[in-house]
Order: sequence, then C-alpha cells, then structure tokens
Amino acid sequence: MTVNQTPEPAPRPRAEKVTPLSGFPEFLPADRIAEQLVLDVIRRTFELHGFASIETRAVEPVSRLLGSGEDADKEIYGIHRLAARSEERGSDDALGLHFDLTVPFARYVLENAGKLAFPFRRYQIQKVWRGERPQEGRYREFTQADIDVVDAGELAPHFEAELPLVIAEVFRQLPVGDFRIQVNNRRIPEGFYLGIGVTDVVATLRIVDKLDKIGPQRTADLLVGSGLSQGQAEQVLALAAIRSEDLSFVEQVRALGVEHPTLDSGLDALAAVIRAGLDLAPGTLVADLRIARGLDYYTGTVYETQLVGHEGYGSVCSGGRYDTLASDGRTTYPGVGISIGVSRLLGLVVSRWGVTASRSTPTCVLVALADEAHRPAAMRTAAALRSRGIPVEVAPAAARFGKQIRYADRRGIPYVWFSGTDGAADEVKDIRSGEQVPADAGAWLPPEEDLHPSLVVPEPLGT
Repeated sequence: MTVNQTPEPAPRPRAEKVTPLSGFPEFLPADRIAEQLVLDVIRRTFELHGFASIETRAVEPVSRLLGSGEDADKEIYGIHRLAARSEERGSDDALGLHFDLTVPFARYVLENAGKLAFPFRRYQIQKVWRGERPQEGRYREFTQADIDVVDAGELAPHFEAELPLVIAEVFRQLPVGDFRIQVNNRRIPEGFYLGIGVTDVVATLRIVDKLDKIGPQRTADLLVGSGLSQGQAEQVLALAAIRSEDLSFVEQVRALGVEHPTLDSGLDALAAVIRAGLDLAPGTLVADLRIARGLDYYTGTVYETQLVGHEGYGSVCSGGRYDTLASDGRTTYPGVGISIGVSRLLGLVVSRWGVTASRSTPTCVLVALADEAHRPAAMRTAAALRSRGIPVEVAPAAARFGKQIRYADRRGIPYVWFSGTDGAADEVKDIRSGEQVPADAGAWLPPEEDLHPSLVVPEPLGT
C-alpha cells in the first residue's frame, strides 16, 4: 500500500542580529580598492629599494612578546582552544597574537640566520593585533607595512639614514599632503639624563614619550614624582623642546651645558641622518628631541611621522634601531626598521578625507547578453579580452540592455560590450560619453587610465 506523505516544509532561516565589532575596521569595495592601491605603492617602492618580502606567523610565545614595553602585557591578545583545559591556557608555551612585526621578525632572523644573506633587507605587510581602546585611528586589528635591515654582528649606521628616505619616497606618491619625519636618537636623551644625574633612564624616556598627549606641566609633575628634582625635570623638558630642520640642534643641545660620551655619540649619529635628509629629501626630516618611542628594544635612531596640519592625529609611521632584540648567545643581529601604520593612515585619508577608488570593482568591461543562449559566445569574448589583461565580466542576466547598462553604471564599469549578430561587428560603448564604436575582442584596448581603478582625491585634500 502506498502512503502519501506531505513533505516537511523547509525550515525558515533564523533571524540574526549582526552588530559591528569596535576596533576591527572593514571597508566597502571602493575603499578596499583604494587600500590596495595604497599598498601597491608601498610594495612597489619597497621593492625598488631592494627589500624582499616575507611573512611571519600570526602568533608568538607570550614570553617572547612580553618585555617590549611597560604596557606589553595589556596589549597582547592571548589565544587558546576553546576546549583546552585551564592549566593549558596558562602554560609556559602560551601563545599570543603579535602586536607588531618587529618582534616576530627578530625571531625569524634567529631561526633562519644560516639561510639569509646579510645585511638582510626585508619588507612585511601583515595584520597585527593590539589591545587598544578603540578610537579614531586606533584599532584592535590593523595592517602594518614594515621595512627593516638587519646584519650579523655589526650594522652600518648609514642604514639609519636610508630607511626614512625610503618612507619619504612612499609618502610623496600618496594623497597625504605635506608630511614630516621626526627623528631622534635614543643615545641623546640617555646621555643627557646620565649627564644630569638621572639614573632611571628607561622610566624617564617613558614619561617623555607621553609629552604630546599630556603636555609639559603634567609631564614635569610625573618626572618629579618619579624621583627627579625640579631642576632635572626642567632640563629634561628643555632637551625635549629642541627641534630643527637642519644641524642647528647640535649647538642647541650643547648650549644646555650637559656633557656625556653617550650624548656625544647620539648627536653625531642624528647629525648624519639629518645631513642625508638635507641632501636627498630637504624639508622632510626634522630633528625632534622629544621623540622617544615607548618600546624598550629601541637603542639608537627613532622615527615618527606626522602629516602637516593634522599633528593631533598622531604618528602614522614610526620605528627605530634595535641592537639586542635578536641574539642566539653567540651572534647578535642588530637592525633598524620603520613601519607604516597602513590602517591608521587610511583611517584619516579614506574615512575622514574621502579619498576613494574611481570604481567599486576592478572590472573595465561588461559583456552584455541579448539572451541566455548567447552566454557561451559572451564568455569567449570575455576570455579574449582577459587574455590581453583587460578585467572583464559577463552580465549576470540577459535583461534589457538598458538595465544591463545601469548595472554597469552603478558599479562604475566604464564600458559595455555588445556582440554583433548576423555577421555584424561587435561594438563597445563608453557609458560615460555615450560613444559606441565597432570593436574586435582580439585587438581593442581601453585608454590606460580606464584599464584599472585609480585613486580619486577630493579637492581640497585634508578637510
């Protein structure tokens, strides 16, 4: 006997409320293309200067990540399996997401030293994670673009002058307006502090690093609270106030009347960097003696980059020299590096200033469909165009031609291709001007400026 059964109705999809996560930025397609165009400039410039690309894992042992700054333990995101036992979560081999690319690079150098040619020049463009309080320009997940030069045993000081000049070349190609790369040398404040009798150099540097955020009076109060006399605090702030675009900073420091061998070597090193800047990128490098950088591994030149007129946004590119971050006990691998905060930069340039891409898709040509029976021929046309490097897609449906043109227009696709029928030639239409001309898929090329999306920069920039 046959029993008729009514099929169960398909379950209705469960409604889910989606809420954004603060500090984890995501772009819509046009802005994502703008980000990729910026990354292309960065990557191309790094490679022009001989830097080789590497990628390191996202996680490092927590023990390695700790000790890079007084707040490192607050910034690190630890990871564990949800099913892991509680004792495993606190084990000695606990893992954390890297909060910068320098610490993992130092570990990478140690692991691969026998396979690398020194001095080793590398660039790295990756995501990093940091326990920031989310706010404009500060994220919990963001992209950095780093260059470093590391050597075995000794690192020539001229690399400290070379790296900011590479960054200057990058920034000159980006829609960021005027910028200044502020440079200091950690040996200058270290020698100066020792020369005035300050013994806890690291603690003093950390306080001075907050100067821009909290102002001179609050900085002085913290210095006195840390054990400095009022006179010492005033001298520390006097040093931090020195800034020049030429070599006059040397005499300004000498005028403070402090002497120490470490101070002398720091002044010489910073003078060499500024001298290179005056020669190759005048007006770009500025000696700024308040720049300290909060990470403990910096030992020499340090950098911060600000956009002129938007100094309150903070640094968008920073770094410095580190001499002891990578050592296997026999050989030390000193290095110098500088990092562009790509997400931080784009938070200003894209999200606030409105720089975006000329279209929200890489597609240059949409091949229209008269009906679905013509889809195989349209696919062959698309393949012929792609074989010559033209980004193409076929219309998603054989709707009225007017509707297909509107689809292309909404996405910013500049050209629509119409296949000829009954022996007629194919034609391509520039939907911006309305011009429609005969075209051969094996020979037609769009103007160079239409082939790929480009950056659209509003005028005036930076408002």
